[in-house]
This record gives sequence, C-alpha cells and structure tokens, in this order.
Amino acid sequence: MEYLEFELPIKELQEQYEKAFEIGEDSEIDVTNTCKQIEKKLKETKKEIYKNLTPWQRVLLSRHPNRPYTMDYINSICDKSFLELHGDRNFKDDKAMVGGLGKIGDQSYMFIGQQKGYNTKTRQYRNFGMANPEGYRKALRLMKSAEKFGIPVVTLIDTPGAYPGMEAEERGQGEAIARNILEMTRLKVPIIVVIIGEGASGGALGIGVGDRVLMLENTWYSVISPESCSSILWKSWEYKEQAAEALKLTATDMKKQKLIDVIVKEPLGGAHSDRETTFKTVAAAIEKEYAVLKDLSPKDLVEKRMDKYSQMGVFKE
Repeated sequence: MEYLEFELPIKELQEQYEKAFEIGEDSEIDVTNTCKQIEKKLKETKKEIYKNLTPWQRVLLSRHPNRPYTMDYINSICDKSFLELHGDRNFKDDKAMVGGLGKIGDQSYMFIGQQKGYNTKTRQYRNFGMANPEGYRKALRLMKSAEKFGIPVVTLIDTPGAYPGMEAEERGQGEAIARNILEMTRLKVPIIVVIIGEGASGGALGIGVGDRVLMLENTWYSVISPESCSSILWKSWEYKEQAAEALKLTATDMKKQKLIDVIVKEPLGGAHSDRETTFKTVAAAIEKEYAVLKDLSPKDLVEKRMDKYSQMGVFKE
C-alpha cells in the first residue's frame, strides 16, 4: 500500500500494529492489548484525517496509484459479462477510451469510460487516460448503438483531460468533444454518468452529459486542474492548493452548485482502501438511478436532460 504525505500518521500506526503482531506470532508474549490499543488509535486517526480533507488532498486521493480504474469497476460489477467493443470505424481504436456491453444483475448497459495505466508500459499504452478524437468518436458510436437497441448508457469518468497533441487537434479534437456533447443531450436512452477519479475539462465533458451525474466522494470535476490554474494565474505551480480551494471542484461543491446529482460515499481511506465495497456501492447507485429513469419515455428523457443543463449557471440575486 502506498501512502500520501498527509496519510503518514496512518502509515506509522499501521507499521506499529504489524510489528506488534509479528512479535506476538514469533514469541510467547501476549500482545493482544497492545494490538487493540494501536488498532483503536489507528481508527481514530483515520477518522480525524479523512473527515477534514482539503480540496487539494481530495485531488491527491483521486490520483492515488492504488485507486481502481474504469476497467476495475467494469470487470467487478459486470461479473465477467463484459464484452469490449473496439474502434471508431473511421481512424483507429483509442486505448485510452474503453467501452462495451455488460450486465448488472439482469439489466444490460453500455459501459464507456477512460482507462489509465498501472505502470509505465500500460500508462503509455493507455496514453495516461487522455483520449484522442477517435476515442470520443468510438464512445459516440457505442452510444448510438445503445440507443438503437434501447440499452441504457453508463459512463465512467477518470481523465486528466483530452489529449492536447498536435495530431489530435489536426484530427478534430474540439469537434469530436462538441459533437458528443450535442448528441448526448438528445440521446433517447437513459445516461448515467459516474465520476470515479479525475474529471478534467472537455476530456470529461465529452462523455459527461447525462440524466443523472454521480460523483465519488474523493474525486474532482473542473474546467481545469489546480496545477494548470495555478500556472496561469500565479505563473507557478506552487499555488495549486490555493487554486484547488478557489475552483470549488470537490463533490460537495459540485452538489451545492447543482452541477451533479449524487455524491457516492467511499470507504474510510478512499476507494482504494476497500475496493470490493466501492464496487458494490457504485453498482447499487447505478441500479438505483436506472430504476428512476427506466419508465420515462424517450421524449421525457430528452426534455428533462435539456432542462437540467439549461438551468446550470443561472443565478438570481
């Protein structure tokens, strides 16, 4: 297990607990009380740290190297029923964007999401979760297929942004994202969006328009990353913590601004600390939201979705 800087007190207590346990295993000394005291202190320390997280600390948790990625969620909640579909039928198959058919219980869904890598080799293979235009066009192709067969769409967002390379711009990155946003507003099947990690800029919005938008507790959603914001406003990355605070990018902030609908609770310590519980919670949240949407007619779905987004950014004094 890897620990972030603010989690070091937890690491120290965890190491103390493991050492005490080893002493008890290797000798006849009774360390039961010692282990219980350390365990109690560990729980208290975890509660104290995680209930007072700053926006920047939540950004760090969303990027935790042990945090589950899109395919982890899909493989777990679909219980081996997932069939991955490839290619945009135009240029090539973008490995940063994955999608395909899967089931939760007896209900089929079209799952789409950005996929990051686990090590240097797979991060390069997945382009660090930054999709090219063909990735967004693949996503749209799958959404249109889902619409044709009346299958609800679930998108899982975890990206530092769309790929900003010259070749991506030459192939129409901006147009691809804009096209997806337009088409998703009028898609005639339910769309459930789940932000499972980083939700940055147009890279997230390209698959982020939905009837219901869910955000895991330790994720962020913003037009720009704190580091980039800091470099633009202060000409330095040193103010990234201040930028994270000002951007109002946490799930709580998004809910207050009515930009998302539901905050999905994570296990104490973040999604990576108890993956199985996180997967079950997300699956249950998707099923709950679909139960509300499934009886709506295509016309009602589109109208409600349009109304939802047209009301964003409207304020009265």
